[in-house]
Amino acid sequence: MKSIKTLSTAGLLISLVSANSIYINPVIAADHQEAPGTAAQVNADIGDYYAWHEGELMNLVLTFGTFAAPGSAGAYDPNLLYSFHFDTSNPADGLSDLDLHARFAQDDNGNWGLQVIGASDAPIAGPVETTTTSGDIAIWAGLADDPFFFDLTGFQDTLSTGVLSFNPERDDVAGLNVTAIAIQLPINSILSGGGTLQTWATTNSL
Repeated sequence: MKSIKTLSTAGLLISLVSANSIYINPVIAADHQEAPGTAAQVNADIGDYYAWHEGELMNLVLTFGTFAAPGSAGAYDPNLLYSFHFDTSNPADGLSDLDLHARFAQDDNGNWGLQVIGASDAPIAGPVETTTTSGDIAIWAGLADDPFFFDLTGFQDTLSTGVLSFNPERDDVAGLNVTAIAIQLPINSILSGGGTLQTWATTNSL
């Protein structure tokens, strides 16, 4: 049996008050290219983890890997497992009650595919850069514009001068892409009847 080692984690706390309302408490977010233990496996480094709802559907988006220029290939690694965890206990105990797992594989022709386990009774799989659906569930993976905003120049100037030098109009990561996994599924398949859930994402080497 292969060992699994957690390399990177990001999470947030979501309160599901009703089918039409989710309140998000303070977020603990990962930073880009800084997670410990990912130097040798850069595709395991979580950039950001987002969770939100549209009506009865929950959207999950996990970004990872290094920044890439438009037109580059996605960062697919068959030796990594990307997991979405949900603690639905009341009160929360910090332990996952539901897990979704995603991983990549390549066929004999070099084409990459994504497989997601745990979102339905059977695994859902399809090619990357393509939306694959199964009932109310949809999965997608590929290179996407990084939603992360950061004034790196202002940060470095602040460190060197001691004077706050951030410019809200300057985004030094604009135009850069990251690889993302997106999953959409019914909220009730995660949490029904309202309440509070904690969700976080991890990457693991297989």
